[in-house]
Amino acid sequence: MSSIEKADAVGVHEGTVDMVEQGKFEAVGHAGVLTEEEKAVEKRIVRKIDYRLLPTTALIYLLCYIDRSNIGNAKILNSNTGNDILQTNNMSTHQYTVALMLFMVAYCIFEAPSNLMLKIASPRRWLAFLVICFGAFCAGIGGTTNAAGVTALRFFLGGAEAGIFPGMIYYFSFWYKAEERAARIASFMCSATLSGAFGGCIAYGVGHMNGAGGLEAWRWLFIIEGLPSIVLGVAIFFFLPSYPEDVAWLSAGEKELEQRRLGIHGNAVAEKINWQDAKTVLFDGRMWLHYFVYGCAGCGVASLSLFSPTIVQGLGYANLQAQLYTVPPYAAAYVFALAVSYVSDKTRQRGMAAGFSFLLATVSYIVLAALPGESYKVRYAMLCLATAGVFGGLPALCAWVGDNARTTTAGALATGLNIAVSGPGQIIGVWIYRAQDAPIYRLGHGINAGFVFVAACLSFALMVHYRRRNAKMAGTDELRWQV
Repeated sequence: MSSIEKADAVGVHEGTVDMVEQGKFEAVGHAGVLTEEEKAVEKRIVRKIDYRLLPTTALIYLLCYIDRSNIGNAKILNSNTGNDILQTNNMSTHQYTVALMLFMVAYCIFEAPSNLMLKIASPRRWLAFLVICFGAFCAGIGGTTNAAGVTALRFFLGGAEAGIFPGMIYYFSFWYKAEERAARIASFMCSATLSGAFGGCIAYGVGHMNGAGGLEAWRWLFIIEGLPSIVLGVAIFFFLPSYPEDVAWLSAGEKELEQRRLGIHGNAVAEKINWQDAKTVLFDGRMWLHYFVYGCAGCGVASLSLFSPTIVQGLGYANLQAQLYTVPPYAAAYVFALAVSYVSDKTRQRGMAAGFSFLLATVSYIVLAALPGESYKVRYAMLCLATAGVFGGLPALCAWVGDNARTTTAGALATGLNIAVSGPGQIIGVWIYRAQDAPIYRLGHGINAGFVFVAACLSFALMVHYRRRNAKMAGTDELRWQV
């Protein structure tokens, strides 16, 4: 066993140890055995946590994604009357794309440090601060008058939103066991797909406010979608629980069982930042392969989030109708991602869930790139499947990284880096749907097909890698890797 493998195996005798060897369940360790009475209490604990965490985190991510992707709606909102964001602010298409790219740059820079700040400042305070900030920056874009203002605020928006997604994944590790996380991550992550649906509906309605109060409709779009985030941030500061140890709605016995069932993540308040663990994560090639997989998927995520209205416009729908037709692809992705995440948790097959989702997206993008321009209905159906495939694999990937991190410091850094390193893929996604390729966008679809295919292959490769490592541990008490 290598030194890194040995380091990863240290300290696993405490808490629950759920082991998976080549897809088969194997439980070891005295702390992992619960009586029937304790299992009933455990179910009650998880229900209490779900009621208090899932609606709030889903709302946070819904507003987060609406505030980041509404610029795609603003690009075409009332473009037929010359009142979209590009024409009003005298922005070229190139300047618009640069503004999108700088959001991604900030996103990459601040993700990992933000996750460490969440541990230092406590989840409640740090998440509240970030939500207030991204709401304020979003609303501020509504007051810009030139490309420089839009670009600067998009950069700050990216910095504020950078900590939301990895932060909530890390936050869940303080509350849920590994096999409970993918479905819970999906519960808030699927808000990203709902944001596309809600965003299109909101943009359709706001489009009719063009000229109200002397403001263009796109300005109202940013203001209306930014202010609720500020209000939510204030509420989070006062009401979101940080750790199980702190809450009054769990009894002393429930807190003890919660700590025991979580194992290595069961004492989040007491465990401090450990820089040796951080160093191990930074130099572990296995984790970087995880990050690269997510980076490949990130190309599709970014391009769909920012260019769905533009792509739909190229499918034969125009003006406000194009806003409305962005809804079904995201609705399909919402249902599909929840289903895949549920299967991923039940079977504990992260790589399989992610890999097959990305294969669906690969085939869909290839068909989109190959079909003639007049095949509107089939191309629209393929867009729905591509969106479902890209978003469907993400919760399993995100849970997978946290599953195979053995300390809270490692979890904080790994989940942050997983999203941060996806930055190059997301930046590529910003540039691939070029104006000169309208209306079919074969280049963009082809590049996305290539990236998600690589993500599928590497997901399967990681799964095989972990199964082989688990096989070498047969007959030992070492903590198995999640496949």
